[in-house]
Amino acid sequence: MIERLRLRDVATRQDLPDVFPKARYGSPSLTLDKKSFYYVKWTKEGPRVYHHLLGADPASDKVIFGEGYGPEKIIGAELSENGRWLVMTVLYGSAADKTEVYVQDVVNQGPIVTIVKDLPARFFGSVGGDTLFLQTNWNAPNNRILAVDLKDPARENWRDVVPEQEKAVLRGMSLAGGRVFANYMRNVRTQVRVFEPDGRHVRDIEFPALGSASGINGRWGSAEAFYSFSSYHMPTTIYRYDVAGGKQSVWARLNVPVNTDQFAVRQVWYESKDGTLVPMWLVHKKGLRLDGSNPTYLTGYGGFNLSNTPGFNSRAVIWVENGGVYAVPNLRGGGEFGEKWHQAGMRENKQNVFDDFIAAAEWLIANGYTRPEKLAIAGGSNGGLLVGAAMTQRPELYRAVVCSYPLLDMVRYQQFLVARFWVPEYGSAENPEQFKYIRAYSPYQNVKKGTQYPATLFITGDSDTRVDPLHARKMAALVQAANGGGRPVLLRYDTKAGHSGGLPVTKQIEDLTDELSFLFWQLGATQ
Repeated sequence: MIERLRLRDVATRQDLPDVFPKARYGSPSLTLDKKSFYYVKWTKEGPRVYHHLLGADPASDKVIFGEGYGPEKIIGAELSENGRWLVMTVLYGSAADKTEVYVQDVVNQGPIVTIVKDLPARFFGSVGGDTLFLQTNWNAPNNRILAVDLKDPARENWRDVVPEQEKAVLRGMSLAGGRVFANYMRNVRTQVRVFEPDGRHVRDIEFPALGSASGINGRWGSAEAFYSFSSYHMPTTIYRYDVAGGKQSVWARLNVPVNTDQFAVRQVWYESKDGTLVPMWLVHKKGLRLDGSNPTYLTGYGGFNLSNTPGFNSRAVIWVENGGVYAVPNLRGGGEFGEKWHQAGMRENKQNVFDDFIAAAEWLIANGYTRPEKLAIAGGSNGGLLVGAAMTQRPELYRAVVCSYPLLDMVRYQQFLVARFWVPEYGSAENPEQFKYIRAYSPYQNVKKGTQYPATLFITGDSDTRVDPLHARKMAALVQAANGGGRPVLLRYDTKAGHSGGLPVTKQIEDLTDELSFLFWQLGATQ
């Protein structure tokens, strides 16, 4: 979301006089004639789509879509590459199990046409020419791609162009060069397949190593596409891809001083509490001794259908270069194995996520990678809830915890900032049945006086407009008061920074230095 919306003429490098008041904005889409643009603004009543004529007073902008939707909904609007079709998507919360899709022919000033409204599934679309391609989990937990002719969008005319795969999850879809790119995940490994618009398979993209590809972008009418590739120890590299011939070449590469040859990246599988097999990525130096002495950094997320795939991580590089093990389990609640995996870790099943994480820690100890005195856990946002639950449920299992921008009082979380968007994922304690399972795991409500808690660093800041900093503030105070041991419980509070990115490099370095210094200190790691 954008808080300050300004316009600049990139040719003259001059700011335009259009100045918008401070608010929450999103999805700005400029028309081809560059005389106007569409955008979303979050009002007290809910999100609305507006149309703005350049040079006009923003206060006179007209609402073209969104009336009747409350603040718990999320709306996106995107103008097609040819400037004709405005696609508007309504999400029923951040973990939307339902979306609505509407389209308007803005060139011919046509009416807003309903594409999807009554189906209990997710739909995300992109336009190529006059065809809307929809990625959806409708009757396809692992997702598929449908094609809708926008000149005749009746549902009976939809085409299934890329069917669901049984053993691979469709993570994303993009359009370039008149073709459809389907980004799959097979056992948490990247696979990108290229299709003709009618669904004929063209080829798969080859990658240089075990890692993740993302950002496959291009224009429908262009002959090239670009994508980025990285792994935990391999800096991000951008490739140029010839859509017609399949040739690819390095277009740009981050210049990072890391010796990739000294790193080992491997995937292991372990059993969770209920017997479910869960994969985990391990990164460490080659020739690691499994004697239980290795300082280990265990992190995870487990929510909102998001997937933890191998990607370059400066934190992982520094940790491994200092003799440690970096571990990332693919917990239930994520999207690594489709919607069933997601649902197995949401709402009444949320405890599965914590069980998966705890089982990962136990596996690392049992297999000689580390021991409790050398084990640290860390997570942010929903991952902050994860480590908050892990430290209150099994405090003896870890030496140190870094809990960043966390949700911790789950009984009241929905009352603050934009947390109402997350009720589809977590449920709400306002529902008596949901209160029971939320109260059972909510970290704040499960702090026990006299318990010896791990050394803990809570991190938050005044400018967190997503997760209210009150969670970290009061949890730090409660654990400090209840702690029965002598390990430090600290709150790192930034008066300017917050949840989202956008920090200057110097600030990012300071933050990472503080976090790793705390963990090196507590685990006795080499610096």
